[in-house]
Amino acid sequence: MENACFRTILEELALFLRFISDLKNEFRGYGSTGLMQDAMAGLTACAVALPLALAFGVSSGATAAAGLVTAIIAGVVIAALGGASYQISGPTGAMSAVLIGIVGTHGLQGVFLASFAAGVLLLIAGIFRMGRLISFIPMPVVMGFTSGIAIIIAMGQIDNFFGTVSQGSSNLEKLASYGGLGFSPNWQAVAVSVLVVAVMLLWPKKWGAKVPGSLAGIVVAAVVSVAFGMDSLTTVGDIPRSLLLSDRLTLDGDSLGMLANLSSPIVTIAALGMIESLLCGASAARMKNETFNADQELIAQGVGNMLLPLFGGVPATAAIARTSVAVKSGQQTRLTSVFHSLFLLGSMLLLGGVMAKLPLAALAGVLMVTAWRMNDWDGIRYIFSHRFKSGISQFFVTMLATVVFDLTMAILLGVLYSVILYMSRVSHISVSFSAIDANRLRDVPDEKAAVWETSGVAYVTGSLFFGAVDEFNRCIREMPAYDHVILSLRGMPSVDVSGVQTMLELCQSMKEEGRTVAFCGMTHSVRTYFDRAGITALLGESAYYWSADLAILDLLKKELK
Repeated sequence: MENACFRTILEELALFLRFISDLKNEFRGYGSTGLMQDAMAGLTACAVALPLALAFGVSSGATAAAGLVTAIIAGVVIAALGGASYQISGPTGAMSAVLIGIVGTHGLQGVFLASFAAGVLLLIAGIFRMGRLISFIPMPVVMGFTSGIAIIIAMGQIDNFFGTVSQGSSNLEKLASYGGLGFSPNWQAVAVSVLVVAVMLLWPKKWGAKVPGSLAGIVVAAVVSVAFGMDSLTTVGDIPRSLLLSDRLTLDGDSLGMLANLSSPIVTIAALGMIESLLCGASAARMKNETFNADQELIAQGVGNMLLPLFGGVPATAAIARTSVAVKSGQQTRLTSVFHSLFLLGSMLLLGGVMAKLPLAALAGVLMVTAWRMNDWDGIRYIFSHRFKSGISQFFVTMLATVVFDLTMAILLGVLYSVILYMSRVSHISVSFSAIDANRLRDVPDEKAAVWETSGVAYVTGSLFFGAVDEFNRCIREMPAYDHVILSLRGMPSVDVSGVQTMLELCQSMKEEGRTVAFCGMTHSVRTYFDRAGITALLGESAYYWSADLAILDLLKKELK
């Protein structure tokens, strides 16, 4: 026990020392030129983050101010502790789609408490080096839940986009409520929303490098709504000029009692934070050709999400939109994220009155385009155009589960379905038999040549696990009546308990019948299983060979004696 604790302490010390080393390398040779590049990249990232922070704050069920506070604090805290120089964190569309359901059921205090607890889980995940877990989620599953989140975001903005009213805690309930309440669009809201969508879609890319289309869209919409006196539009509302919002986490008896009912939301927020942050980090790492410390990033996300609810912010993750824009704008160090937060803070203090009058319809237009763009269209086209049936089915299963259930259930179903598909494919095992050609062996006495007529090599292809045992046994029953069998296992990458027990029974049966068995070409892990199962004790070390030709030559030597 003491050794395990000591080993854990050494591992955490190594993680900390690696973080310090990465920081030194990041700022080595850093000067005024790099500082200016970081400041300009931070300004560009701020221009992208500002409308998204407002929109995601509102769409999460909180307020626009909560979105701004989240972007500002996350941009400093998480970047300072993060596992890369380029990550910019804040509120995201995927997280807002998850939070709206939590707000409807547990209120904002439930969101704050779940965010804090999810931060604890992320911190623990980083400490115990669980960053590599993301690699176990297949890409079609990731694409499916991303598209599902996009659908949820779009569905959640129907009221703001059309100026309608619905009821219900979930998007499906809200859609169903239109049947009783009716669907009567406010055409002023529709006009503003469509205007923002049009500006974002038609905004030239070369202009977008300086001024994002989303920012241009809400500015145009704000001007139009004021110029035409669109007083019926619902606006963002008051933007406090403080980072400490009045509505924030309060740890009292009621909050602690609520914790027991928040287990599912906590896991959902933590899982989404891990998935989005690590996928963003891996993607940006390829863009910058830099290393990415996934475990350190989880620690940073954990600390950040524990702090955010204390200020009134909503859960944050690394944001690929802001991160990629910053990288393309010449980002040098993590100070880019800090500058982005400082510019957001300045906007909050200086332009709070202006932002308070922005129509929610304008933000709905931004979110509709964002929902469309967040789909991995290149990946979707790839799996569909190449007709990868398993990938297509994984995509649809996860997407539908995300819309109907929640993120956690969707990921579990997607991964479980992927495992079933994989097991179905790898459960196919084949065994081909080849007699030994005596004519290819030199200096074989004629009286010994007959031995090759009862000797052969069995080539096993596929993993021998519980799902493949029956097929393996069927193949073995078709084996010619060899007295000497060499099992070539080079094509068998793995074996489980059921498989090795089947192999042991085969060896015992052949030995009782007076036949010999030898193995060649097996992996180290397979050999370990054979040793533990008692096959080595049964046949001896002499039954193992590196290749089939060595086994044949050894058999020849034994026969010549």
